[in-house]
Amino acid sequence: MNLYDSLPDAAATVFGAEAVGSFAYDVLTVDVPVGSWISSLEIARDKLGCTYFDWLSAVDEPGTGFQVCAHVVSLENHRVRRLLLRTTVPHAAASLPSAVAVYAGAEWHERETFEMFGVTFTDHPHLVPLLLPENFEGHPLRKDFVLAARVAKAWPGAKEPGEAHDPDAPKRRQMLPPGVPDPNDWGPLKGQLPPAPTRPARTPRAAGGAGAPARTPREGAPVRRTRSVAEGSATQAPPAEGEAPARPVRRSRSVADGSASQAGPPAPAPGTPDAPAAPPAGRSSDAPWHDPKPAFEEPAPAAPPAPPPTPEDGPAPDKSPATAPDKKPDSAPGSESTPDSTPDPTPDNGGDA
Repeated sequence: MNLYDSLPDAAATVFGAEAVGSFAYDVLTVDVPVGSWISSLEIARDKLGCTYFDWLSAVDEPGTGFQVCAHVVSLENHRVRRLLLRTTVPHAAASLPSAVAVYAGAEWHERETFEMFGVTFTDHPHLVPLLLPENFEGHPLRKDFVLAARVAKAWPGAKEPGEAHDPDAPKRRQMLPPGVPDPNDWGPLKGQLPPAPTRPARTPRAAGGAGAPARTPREGAPVRRTRSVAEGSATQAPPAEGEAPARPVRRSRSVADGSASQAGPPAPAPGTPDAPAAPPAGRSSDAPWHDPKPAFEEPAPAAPPAPPPTPEDGPAPDKSPATAPDKKPDSAPGSESTPDSTPDPTPDNGGDA
């Protein structure tokens, strides 16, 4: 088994008796004392195989000191194993040996940590400012660093809405974020500003509690409404004694009847000739789709054609062009006469009979 896999339980065995290991958020963390800082980095590089240096920085812990952290990684056998080494230096003596001799990549990170937090790394080859402009005073990432921009200009939450119109009104207690001091204690107006007015103390009272003293209305204030919703407005006359309050009649008219304000003809009594037929049971007269009707009347079917004449009706008319009689006037339009298929019994002698 790899020595890395025995951590964090074996942290005291690998890094020393004072080392404390923990595992959180998929990161193995080992805290070591300041005196074991360089030796712990060498153990991580030589014994645990953490040859890749990732980053180094610090965290300002008020009341504790600066917590310097170094993140190194092992890439053996194509497997990523991460290790976070930490140590804490006090605020009064923020000094730590440089790790450049163990990890050359720590040179740039130690310069940044020195500039932002003020932690001095001894034996560093070139410990000079890296990011800030020249003649910059202070260390910006410390918790006690004063934000000068907030002193020159009030932060957005300094005033409540509506306080600007009355400068003499008592102000609420201003909540200043970390790093923003009182303008009367620090800055160009130090000692020149009057003290902030204090808000008058409020007397506690139980809202609606039993035995609470009644609140005296101020002079000229309107009388507070004490009527309930059922009693109506204060301008409505109360009902007489023993009389129930009048309630509005509930609307019982249908859509077909229209509104109650529309005056229509009186409905005829049931049974009279003008009385409308009652709708079938289970149906409403307000819903015309219950009794659908066609939109257009269908045309009447056409009369069938007249039957052909029979022998009893008389001799068949001659179909020759010269002797063909006209059509009967009473024949149905569109009908045609059909020849009689019965042969004529009179023989043709070629002259008079």
